[in-house]
Amino acid sequence: MSDVTDGARSPSASPDGRDTGGTGPAAAGGPEDAARTPEPSDSAADGPAEGTDGSAGKDGPAGKDGAEGEGTGSGGKKKNARPLWKELPLLIGVALVLALLIKTFLVQAFSIPSESMQNTLQRGDRVLVDKLTPWFGSEPERGEVVVFHDPDGWLDGEPTPNPNAAQKFLSFVGLMPSAEEKDLIKRTIAVAGDTVECKKGGPVRVNGKALDEPYIFPGNSACDDMPFGPFKVPEGKIWVMGDHRQASADSRYHTDDVNKGFVPVSQVVGRAIVVAWPVNRWSALSVPDTFDQPGISAAAGAAPGVLGLAGALPLVLRRRRRLTTGRTAG
Repeated sequence: MSDVTDGARSPSASPDGRDTGGTGPAAAGGPEDAARTPEPSDSAADGPAEGTDGSAGKDGPAGKDGAEGEGTGSGGKKKNARPLWKELPLLIGVALVLALLIKTFLVQAFSIPSESMQNTLQRGDRVLVDKLTPWFGSEPERGEVVVFHDPDGWLDGEPTPNPNAAQKFLSFVGLMPSAEEKDLIKRTIAVAGDTVECKKGGPVRVNGKALDEPYIFPGNSACDDMPFGPFKVPEGKIWVMGDHRQASADSRYHTDDVNKGFVPVSQVVGRAIVVAWPVNRWSALSVPDTFDQPGISAAAGAAPGVLGLAGALPLVLRRRRRLTTGRTAG
């Protein structure tokens, strides 16, 4: 699922407007040079290039030329853009690293290989699975559709695809669903601490509350093919069932394995959150309302007793304190 040379400058001018950049005897400053009337130099013939106050050399045209000269070095040239064929490998590499990071820490695509979750999921659907929240300690909740690793030979005897090298690579980086991993997808019915059961002809019950399950495949019963329970879900485990009950070898069929049909939370990859493919089946996989009914939580069932005990405790302690005080005073 993760780079200036200075341009030509204008000649400097002395305070009296004379060119001081010459060479030879005139520049040496001898006595006869001082007595001789200076001949017009080339820069003096230019007129406004140098004024008598020496400031025109900075502000005049020559000064502008000098300023422009400073910006026209090799550093002022724009670098040519690299050809696309040179940038393409880098872009592909970055995309693959990002895809791998997304697959590992955020979301991963899974393909539905069977009819055990119909009509919620169809064979060939692609679902996106949230892998981020488990990193922060989140555990499956009742009603969620989850993907999990085979806990104890549930897929023994099932045919295993034989992908080619390209498919293996694309699966590794998360650009296509994995074909080799032995994963299953079911709906979470009960979590740690819950008591779950289903008698023939009756609904599934969680902590004594009957589930209204409109997502069950049309024509199927809740559990007539394999009644079960009551079972109490151990800590760190969940009880799962397929929506196509008569075509799903779920927790009911594995009560003799090492986990007694329960799925360890440590084997859960994540929650399936959306059907991403095909386009005409885009939909969110939300939790049905029946799992939010009052009193379904085992903790909620124990809450009245806990609250009653908490309310009575201060009264008992106060009475005990008063009795102790009376005995001490007597």
